[in-house]
Amino acid sequence: MTINSETMKPVTNLERTSAMGAVFARFFRGEGARRLRTFAPLIVLVVLCVLITIANPNFIELRNLIRIANSAAVPLTLAMGMTFIILMGSIDLSVEGALSVAAMVLVLLATNDANGNDYGWLAVIAAIAASTAMGLLNGIIQTVLRIPSFMATLGVWFIGLGLSVFMLGGSAIRLMDNSIRSLALERFLGLPLAVWVAAAAFLLAIVIQYHTRLGRHILAIGGGEDVAELSGVNLKRVRITAFGVAGFFFGIAGVLAAAQLGQSNAVIADGRLFAAVTAVVVGGTALTGGEGGVLNTLVGVLIVTVLANGMVLLGISPYVQQTVQGLMIIAAVALSLDRLRLKIVK
Repeated sequence: MTINSETMKPVTNLERTSAMGAVFARFFRGEGARRLRTFAPLIVLVVLCVLITIANPNFIELRNLIRIANSAAVPLTLAMGMTFIILMGSIDLSVEGALSVAAMVLVLLATNDANGNDYGWLAVIAAIAASTAMGLLNGIIQTVLRIPSFMATLGVWFIGLGLSVFMLGGSAIRLMDNSIRSLALERFLGLPLAVWVAAAAFLLAIVIQYHTRLGRHILAIGGGEDVAELSGVNLKRVRITAFGVAGFFFGIAGVLAAAQLGQSNAVIADGRLFAAVTAVVVGGTALTGGEGGVLNTLVGVLIVTVLANGMVLLGISPYVQQTVQGLMIIAAVALSLDRLRLKIVK
């Protein structure tokens, strides 16, 4: 047995480097890049918790963890509804208007210090129904009038805020129904009832996305509207239903917000839109639609809530906190985009 020495050439450092570069390029451009984008939010959450704990060990105290869970209840519920809209490749700016209307209806129909109403938990049902109706209105305006979701939901946002301010008379009205207030004041297994309501909303969102035809059709529309229509998906019906589902989750968030605050006022929903969109995007759901989901959003909500809590523990200025949040959402959007598929940016 002979070996042809001429065919065996030594591998140079340049060739070895090129081969390693090809491997890394394949990883970060193909399936590897997709896996990295999938697990990046979870990695960020773990690293964030470790760094904050090192800087301030009080972060992992049980009292603070319960505080984080309670702070995440309303953002998580809002973000569940927003996730379905962004999965379609649309946007819903009516978050603050819908939440304001839900809180206003709840406070005016339950026991309060402005009128003699005392409808108890019927007020909760009415509040969620009012917000759901606003969501359905968003879907109808977009599909029937063929108005982009950005402008349709922007108009409904201001309609909701204006209606809420008008009905409240521009003042704060206290919620005096003890059974509804118990959502914020009473605890079960050490956690406020609001946290359990948010957890139930999260489980409902999981069922909708992964175990219903609506969830599959929402993903199909986000992945490619033309292909979804050719596959027999009723685009109008799915869009209207999705916006209605989003309004349902916004209504639950409005009830929780009013219960936690103990009142409803004109500014009860301020900043909620930014928090909801940030949580969805930071969690890894692409703004272009068709990629991500409610599990990603849960991680995103925890990242946003943990970061805010950590900055407070570290004594960081509120102005700096806003700057950090702004940088975070820009970075999240940049990481969530697949630039190999994105040829045009508008």
